[in-house]
Amino acid sequence: MENIFDIKTEHDFLAASLKTFRYQYDSVEVYRKFVDYLNINPEEVDSLDKIPFLPIEMFKNHQILDKNISTDLFFQSSGTTQMNLSKHFIADENIYQESIYKSFDQFIGKLEDFIFLGLLPSYLEKQNSSLIYMVDYLMKKSDKPENGYFLYNHEDLYKLLNELKDKKVILFGVSFALLDFLDFCNSNSQTLQFSNTLTVIETGGMKGRKEEMTKDELLVILQEGFKTNKIYSEYSMTELLSQAYSLGQNEYQCPNWMRVLMRNVEDPFSYEKEGKTGAINIIDLANIHSCSFIATQDLGKIVGDKFQVLGRIDHSDIRGCSLLVS
Repeated sequence: MENIFDIKTEHDFLAASLKTFRYQYDSVEVYRKFVDYLNINPEEVDSLDKIPFLPIEMFKNHQILDKNISTDLFFQSSGTTQMNLSKHFIADENIYQESIYKSFDQFIGKLEDFIFLGLLPSYLEKQNSSLIYMVDYLMKKSDKPENGYFLYNHEDLYKLLNELKDKKVILFGVSFALLDFLDFCNSNSQTLQFSNTLTVIETGGMKGRKEEMTKDELLVILQEGFKTNKIYSEYSMTELLSQAYSLGQNEYQCPNWMRVLMRNVEDPFSYEKEGKTGAINIIDLANIHSCSFIATQDLGKIVGDKFQVLGRIDHSDIRGCSLLVS
């Protein structure tokens, strides 16, 4: 298969997607059974909206992997020990590394120029996190002595951020941890004074630790608290090897080998037009050896060549995902 990271045009993307679909139909048993169950003839799939999207819940109960490949490397979703967690088995970690590098370079900048700090307590406390793997990789490539992680030692983070105020710093933070850090600063009358050299990248996730709020509300709080408009967001998940980035307005951009479609929440086989809310389907061609076509549980809408994330599907109200899984 051609290098997916060389995709330039929509024609290239369609051709690579159809080739990937046929390869995964032949080689990934769970995906083939899913397509056959839907009575879809793979020879008749000739456009993106005809490709079947595997429900993301399938990663919780099945190994989604090329039947000819064996691997011990996997990423696991965050959650409590009582939960059935998703596992994404990785055949070639070099693909993930290249996806990380090229996405960051496309949307943020040359990663070697940045110091990377991680405020990711809920992920550091779990094993096999794809997010921690990503930030570890960025730190390794950056090779800055100041790179490092923080759990709940907010005072240490505060001091370091002020020491680095004239350097280019990326702070990756899970949403509730960033809010906890700002609470610490406010309660201790600590004021963050930065130039435009600090970029905060929130990775989502309240996990029941904070009162739920919209993404727009969160961005306003973070902008005011960090005194910067450079509050970015990263959209990915355990089941993906690619990342979409929002540069401040809750409008995410996909790298050239990734696309988002919005399926109708009541009919998972029809799609919404631009500007209409739907459930997010993702094509991630970096998932070469697992499944590149995933129906998520997130709600969103297409806005031009970008997309917004609006929340999660309430399964008590809509049937779309349950129809797929059934």
